[in-house]
Amino acid sequence: MLLALLLSAAVVTLTLGRSYVPITDVLRILLGGEVPGATFTVEVLRLPRTVLSILAGLSFGLGGVAFQIMLRNPLASPDIIGISSGASAAAVFAIVGLSLTGPVVSILAVLAGLAVAMLIYGLAVRNGEAGTRLILVGIGVSAMLQSLISYVLLNAPAWNRQEAIRWLSGSVNGARLDEALPLLTTFIVFGLLLLSRSRELETLRLGDDMAAALGTPVSRSRIVIIISAVSIIAVATAVTGPIAFVAFLAGPIAAHIVGANGSLLLPSSLVGAVLVLVADFAGQFLLPARYPVGVVTGVLGAPYLIYLIIRVNRTGRAL
Repeated sequence: MLLALLLSAAVVTLTLGRSYVPITDVLRILLGGEVPGATFTVEVLRLPRTVLSILAGLSFGLGGVAFQIMLRNPLASPDIIGISSGASAAAVFAIVGLSLTGPVVSILAVLAGLAVAMLIYGLAVRNGEAGTRLILVGIGVSAMLQSLISYVLLNAPAWNRQEAIRWLSGSVNGARLDEALPLLTTFIVFGLLLLSRSRELETLRLGDDMAAALGTPVSRSRIVIIISAVSIIAVATAVTGPIAFVAFLAGPIAAHIVGANGSLLLPSSLVGAVLVLVADFAGQFLLPARYPVGVVTGVLGAPYLIYLIIRVNRTGRAL
């Protein structure tokens, strides 16, 4: 069902827009043919945007749910606990402070995301356990990084500030197919590594003591999962900016679809791709003005975060 939904969303984004391109013409263009008046629209404008949206959504969905399962808490999303903020802070400093652009900004964002993840884990872990402490430390680190981002933006020249704000909003505007290659490579390598650890993730869901009793090397598994999830999240953030709340929303939505049985890794990844595709299309054509995809997903995610916090206060549990 999710694959069919994702395919349908991709067809819509490739065929509809300011102008309509029949699906037969889209297929001809994808197979290398020429369609006067439509080739540029599909090849240069729509196809890169669609591919980048799918890959970014797959990455955010998979990385986000890996954290949520490992820490047994839907609040343990990379954009809640500071990992996306680390990548964003590095990118903003590179754009505003160093006047850098392109791949260098992406590389710095990835390295910063990994460094912040290791810092949070190092501060949170005690006797091989992290749990809720990691979430609390991550929220504190995220708050400090957001303050740093605000300070840098307040002191930035007008042109650099505009570019940094555009990046921070999370956007696939001006997407190019060559930007998809590092994202695809990272997703294949670390995504397969995460999928290979699906059994260990399921045992960590039961708690560290139970996981250890079932033969899972808890500390080693957690480090591998963190590095893999942070890598795909950081690269996706470096390419598209921090698309708000996709990593946070994909897991709970997939859990409602799949139910208690079965792994959430692939379903969450597909949900993330659908969310980004649909939100980007809505931001372009279904709202009064054109908005970056991160603005639309932020509007969707903020109410759910408030609802989740209220539910935790009432029931005492998040899952």
